[in-house]
Amino acid sequence: MAAGARARARAERERLSALAAAEREASAARDARRRARRARLTGWLPRRSRPGGVLAEKRRAQQRATVAVLVAACLVVLLLTRSWPAFALAVVASVLVGPVLYIVLFRKG
Repeated sequence: MAAGARARARAERERLSALAAAEREASAARDARRRARRARLTGWLPRRSRPGGVLAEKRRAQQRATVAVLVAACLVVLLLTRSWPAFALAVVASVLVGPVLYIVLFRKG
């Protein structure tokens, strides 16, 4: 009697294991199809690699903050003056002042 129960339990475990293996295979096949589809759609684009790491992420965050400040300044000029020439001048000035602002805000030492 106990041997029959163990055999049924083992058969059930094997059945569940086979179901899990089939699910893993189906998932792997879906992932492979997704990767192949993505490669077909984006294969003609050049690969872009970004440096990773904490320092690179910190630098990108600092650059985003600088750009956000400059965009906000240009929008303030536009909202306060309602003048397109003044806004264009603010955009040109922000492009020229941007690197200096970045150095002033985030310089080392």
